[in-house]
Amino acid sequence: MVWPSLSSSFLLNPSRKMLAFSSLTSLLCLLSYLIGINIFSLSSLLSASSPSSHLQCPIPPPSNSSPSSPSLAFLPRHTASTLIPLPPERLPAIPFCSGNFTHYCPCHDPTRERLFPTAHFSQRERHCPSAVDRPSPCRVPRPSGYRAPIPWPESRRGVWFANVPFKRLSAYKADQNWVRIEGKKLVFPGGGTSFPHGVESYVRHISKLVPLKTGEVRTVLDIGCGVASFGNHLLDYNVLTMSVAPRDVHEAQVQFALERGLPAMLGVLSIFRLPYPSRSFDMAHCARCLIKWASREGLYLLEIDRILRPGGYWVLSGPPINGKNMYKGWERTPEDLDAEQNGIEDLAKRLCWKKIAENGPVAVWRKPTNHIHCATKLNKVKSPKFCKVRDPDAAWYDEMQSCITPLPKVEQVRDTAGGGMIAKWPKRLNAVPPRIKSWTVEGVTAETFNHDNLIWSQRVSNYGFYIKFGLASKYRNIMDMNAGLGGFASALAKYPVWVMNVVPVNSSINTLGVIYERGLIGTYMNWCEAFSTYPRTYDLIHAHGIFSMYMDKCDFATILLEMDRILRPEGTVILRDHVDIIVKAKSKAERLGWQCRIVHSEKGPFDEEKLLIVDNSIS
Repeated sequence: MVWPSLSSSFLLNPSRKMLAFSSLTSLLCLLSYLIGINIFSLSSLLSASSPSSHLQCPIPPPSNSSPSSPSLAFLPRHTASTLIPLPPERLPAIPFCSGNFTHYCPCHDPTRERLFPTAHFSQRERHCPSAVDRPSPCRVPRPSGYRAPIPWPESRRGVWFANVPFKRLSAYKADQNWVRIEGKKLVFPGGGTSFPHGVESYVRHISKLVPLKTGEVRTVLDIGCGVASFGNHLLDYNVLTMSVAPRDVHEAQVQFALERGLPAMLGVLSIFRLPYPSRSFDMAHCARCLIKWASREGLYLLEIDRILRPGGYWVLSGPPINGKNMYKGWERTPEDLDAEQNGIEDLAKRLCWKKIAENGPVAVWRKPTNHIHCATKLNKVKSPKFCKVRDPDAAWYDEMQSCITPLPKVEQVRDTAGGGMIAKWPKRLNAVPPRIKSWTVEGVTAETFNHDNLIWSQRVSNYGFYIKFGLASKYRNIMDMNAGLGGFASALAKYPVWVMNVVPVNSSINTLGVIYERGLIGTYMNWCEAFSTYPRTYDLIHAHGIFSMYMDKCDFATILLEMDRILRPEGTVILRDHVDIIVKAKSKAERLGWQCRIVHSEKGPFDEEKLLIVDNSIS
């Protein structure tokens, strides 16, 4: 047998050729490695023998020198650094204001009220100071003797007097048992001008006239709320009440309510629309709020009609209801009270409301579920006309007008305007809201709504690594500064907390109506201004994308100072934004003495969105 030559063998068997080539390559790599090791060892030996010789990176010459060759620039060139320059390492701390700022409400300042006309109580509307009129940046100080708030639910009955040190209401309303001082506490027995037998009995009476127990009524607006005892007892029916009152001679009604852990904000029916969307509340209530409902062409009742959902209830007690039996106590004549009630009854008919009950001191009307019959009726009688070419949900410094806010059109007389009936509580929390079903919220579908719920469930679960929402001794009043569809509040529904869902007026999509259809509450807001509340009224503030939204509108420090004003001294903040924004916000937040740390979002370390967690209980 004749064996082939070596070269012909490679040609006949390519695998052997590759094997030989690989072996040769490996040999050359090994030799290179050994040579490199020897050279490195030699250079190390020479360096050790000469102490004055060190391996150094070349230092570029100073900028005023004339180097023979240009120096290399090692700074990063990503665009965010040019938009948001890194702040100095240490910024001076922002000082505390003087003691007379302890209960400062910038847009409801009684000293500024004197500058505005008193007609229709317009001086008690929002009047925010301009940038020129604002005091120098300073932190609102806590009152002397301030203590951590009494935990929920014990706070429903009493709060520390040192936290809200106002005696006038306890003296002024002593005979009506609104609030009294017992030792170091303010105690709320549940009395009131319209509650001679106590608010619990009063709410029980209303529950016989309005379906409070069925889940049909979930969101309530209480105008002229006092210390929010009405809203407090509605919680026993799973009803969430937005309690509203102005800052008036009774001093701090809204502050009392919030210190108790009850939803409330400063507000008044005067010139502007209330800061809520149309078709938002299931029920509106007024217990002797002394509003002349039939005056000014029915302007105030027209506003109540705007914010009531189709089929919603209006509950009125006190003058003029039951005036024939109560006129002596009210120091009015029966004729005067009768004329006032006739004016209300006539206006309610022209709004197409149906009176469903009048029992003792309480009268109840119901808004129609659509305007099919009403449109025909208005053409035949003298009545306010439907508003034309006006956004029914616009309610930020938007003046009230003497026209009826039309309900969305329907096909059949039995249909409910606005997308159909709202599910009963608690199913409505996660059911697709009618506004979304009817495609009236731009870019939001049932799929995006359900996906948003899932996302916020994951986010709140991640927050749980840093914040224990179930701690009743720590969290009760929570604010979401950019609420979107209300997903954050929905994810917290299992905890003993309530959330003020804020939709900034700068948002591209108005979602506040969706939030109310879910059985949650909230308001509109421009975060370049101060919120309509007292200092130290929220335990936790959540801000998703707020600083990105406002970075070209007002300074970070302005928003952070307002957050500091309304945050309780040992409160918590969650800022969620782009990492560059978070870094800048942390630098400014530390000037407020906040205990800050930057952590990853639920998306992990490689995502550009980060969290700034502020826990001021850690010190």
